Amino acid sequence: MKKALRTILVIVIVGTFGFLGYYVFSKSEQTSEVIETDSTFVTNIERKTVATGAINPRKEVDIKSQVSGVVQKLFVEPGDDIESGQLIAKIQIIPNVVALNNAEARLKEATINFKNAENEMERQKKLFMEKVISEVDYNQILLTYNLNQQQMEAAENNLELIKEGASKKSGAVSNLVKSTVAGMVLNVPVKEGDFVIETNTFNDGTTIASVADMSEMIFEGKVDEAEVGKLTEGMSLALVVGALDTVKFHAELEYISPKGVEEEGAIQFEIRASVELLENYFLRAGYSANADIVLERKENVLAVKESNLIFEEDKVFVELLVDEQSFEKTEIETGISDGINIEVLKGLTGESKVKRL
Repeated sequence: MKKALRTILVIVIVGTFGFLGYYVFSKSEQTSEVIETDSTFVTNIERKTVATGAINPRKEVDIKSQVSGVVQKLFVEPGDDIESGQLIAKIQIIPNVVALNNAEARLKEATINFKNAENEMERQKKLFMEKVISEVDYNQILLTYNLNQQQMEAAENNLELIKEGASKKSGAVSNLVKSTVAGMVLNVPVKEGDFVIETNTFNDGTTIASVADMSEMIFEGKVDEAEVGKLTEGMSLALVVGALDTVKFHAELEYISPKGVEEEGAIQFEIRASVELLENYFLRAGYSANADIVLERKENVLAVKESNLIFEEDKVFVELLVDEQSFEKTEIETGISDGINIEVLKGLTGESKVKRL
């Protein structure tokens, strides 16, 4: 019995010492782990901001009708290249009843006056030929006849314009919609049979087609108020178009809005930049795009990974390697950053190594 107890005691002591030995060994292995470091390096750093927006034509015109009525015929469709003055649509006029009645009444009145003047002119002409009246009196009668004839023709033209939108005698055509500019048709928001309203002082009228010059495109976007103060006209922009994400377009900033607009709790300022088109790529109106704007650039500066910095109040620190396994918390002075690398102005050298955090 005693022998068995001694055997058990020996096993317990040996196990205890074995566990302690393993624990001490594992701790020594942990303390001997190598801590990773990053070296300082020389690089170029750009500080950028990003503006989101869209590509649009610089000049886009909405073509509207001069008369109200129904679209009788469309002569263009989106994508067509057209010239200034080219026919876009023909409008079938639905006359205003009051205006139509007034025009018919004026024509009747003018016709009666003309018939009376014509009869009087024929009577006075015979008297003049018989030398009963003087030439002065006859010329006065002839003038009255000509004026009444002109008034009758004007009333006929006016009635024809109200009914048809065109006058054969005067050559005036108001129901034919023509483009006022040359360019590409971007949109035709109406269909044949749609009712349209004329452009006048009281309303803008119905748009028949939108025409734009696609050879001159601009980027229109917005930037946050925190960045707008750093922008100046003439800055270079690198555009990435959503539909052509493998291609970058160059643009030049030409306009910064003097007034901001609140959007989702932040103040945004509109910017505009002229886009340099590339020969083999067609930019469509409305393409979404992001613009990288370089606010500041420095070349060949000493830098470190920004992820290795320690920020405490208004100071910046790194864990500087002073010997093989010893680090010292060191204050440094930094410059510009691109979000990954940051410029080091003071506190480190080209041979410095810092603890990787």
